[in-house]
Amino acid sequence: MCLVACSSSQGTAPHIRVSEDIEVFRIAPHSYVYVSYFELPPWGRVPSNGLVHISDGEALLFDTPMSDSQTKTLVRWITDSLRVTIKGLIANHWHKDCIGGLRYIKSIGIPSYANEKTIAVARLKGLPVPEHSFRDSLTVRVGRDVVLSRYFGAAHTTDNIVSWIPSEHILFGGCMVRELSATTPGNTADADLAAWPLTIGRVITSYPAAVIVIPGHGAIGGTDLLRHTRDLLAKTK
Repeated sequence: MCLVACSSSQGTAPHIRVSEDIEVFRIAPHSYVYVSYFELPPWGRVPSNGLVHISDGEALLFDTPMSDSQTKTLVRWITDSLRVTIKGLIANHWHKDCIGGLRYIKSIGIPSYANEKTIAVARLKGLPVPEHSFRDSLTVRVGRDVVLSRYFGAAHTTDNIVSWIPSEHILFGGCMVRELSATTPGNTADADLAAWPLTIGRVITSYPAAVIVIPGHGAIGGTDLLRHTRDLLAKTK
């Protein structure tokens, strides 16, 4: 697991091509990163990371691909190939690369969870709204495992959270975390650049045991991604 976490690319992990726009990498015994691709002007074909964690025939999905059709393809692969039942979706924040497929998720009865700020923004903008809200932290059980999601403050967006899988030392950081090759904080249209360094600092302090850290876009890594993000923000100032 450490070898995968310390690699510079998901390409070192076993690779599964689900469709032209979705590929999956097994990063730990019970966890898979999926990468979905979507044409997003003005950036072009954008890859976005999501996560699937499985335990005892159950699965938890972290973020959706950017469309309902892609999400349907991913869900079918998860249920047919991994032979599990998806017990819930956790949305990292309100952007399309997190809840773009939420309408489909809701249409097939999968429970969805998000920070209360995410739900408020989704309602305000007329987006699909996750069903279940939390303020500071959320605990979801999947099979024998427990997954913890927490809100540490504004960063890439005002509502972004992180999710922690203790059994595999995986931290899903989403778009508040930048890959090591990133030279800028990325899309800051909805960011709080003053709060972001403070928020990432709290995340660093809270998860010293993290082995695998997953950013919203680009290659996975370890806690060096968190420190790299903090350094990028310092340069941005």
